[in-house]
This record gives sequence, C-alpha cells and structure tokens, in this order.
Amino acid sequence: MASGFRTLSVPVAPDRIAPDGSQVRLLLALENGSMAHFTLSPGEISRAAVHRTVDEIWLFLAGHGQMWRRHVDHEETVAVGKDVCISLPVGTRFQFRCDGSEPLVAVGVTMPPWPGEAEAEVVAGPWAPRLRNGVP
Repeated sequence: MASGFRTLSVPVAPDRIAPDGSQVRLLLALENGSMAHFTLSPGEISRAAVHRTVDEIWLFLAGHGQMWRRHVDHEETVAVGKDVCISLPVGTRFQFRCDGSEPLVAVGVTMPPWPGEAEAEVVAGPWAPRLRNGVP
C-alpha cells in the first residue's frame, strides 16, 4: 500500500497467549507503537509480569476486575472495567484479575512496538495465578 494505511477488525480467535496468560489478539503497529486486544476469562487471574523496555496504556472495554501495579516505591490495586484507562510505565510490575461473570477485555498500546516474548518477565504478584485449563 502506498499510503501505509491499514484497516483491521479484531480477530475472533486469539493469536497467542501473552506471557501473563491472557488471550491476545494482535492489532495494528506503526514505527513508534503497537496495539493489542487482551481478554481474561471470568474467574481467571493473570501471572504477574514486568516489561523490560516498553511503556503501555490500557483501556478496558468490558467486564470488571482489579489491576495491581508496583513501580519503584509506589504500589496500588485499582478497580478496572469498562471505560477505565491505566498506564504501565516501563519497569512496572502488574497483575490483573477478572472478578465478574463476563470476560475482562482491554486494548493496550505499547510504545515502542512490542519486541517479542522476551520483553516480559514473570514476577511475584499479590495473587496466585488462575488460568484456563489450570495452567498457572
């Protein structure tokens, strides 16, 4: 394409499982950032993780749950759900959980673009992970 424009519908099936255990549907990317769609099923708790080189901003689209974040000397757990937007500066440890009867769904923008699986390191978090099929 000469213009570089792209259009994409959110894929029905996940493209992969994120290092934190959530379902990922890859969206679009440009030179300075990329976007993905994340889903955590009812009752699931992600693995806690930290990103090595990227900042992220997430906007929750559906469901409700909690997000734990710790960066340097600041730590908090916040309620998340439809229309809640959060930031994850590089080096932030985070973990999220779906507390409702419908999936917790978010889109995330990663800056710079997601470099690959080695970007995320699994770390200790406040909750024991609970993922589909009993995979911790």
